[in-house]
Amino acid sequence: MGPLASISRLAGSASSPPVGSQVQLRVDYVVNIVTQTHRGQSEDAVRKAIEDQLRSFGVVPNNRQVAQYACAISSLPPIPLDS
Repeated sequence: MGPLASISRLAGSASSPPVGSQVQLRVDYVVNIVTQTHRGQSEDAVRKAIEDQLRSFGVVPNNRQVAQYACAISSLPPIPLDS
């Protein structure tokens, strides 16, 4: 049997990441992916893609934040496809 973790480590310490940082990393990842795949599409399509992807990562979408991202992504020009 291996050594047990110290109580101070289980309770959290000053070096542990802030609460919610995992959620923000997931949001950033999803927005990055949707930016690559849905830019230039309608806001509704972008918003749905963001919400679906966030839910697949276990994140409850923030409607105001998703709407801001959708507006910005939909205003970007589509990425041209190389032939």
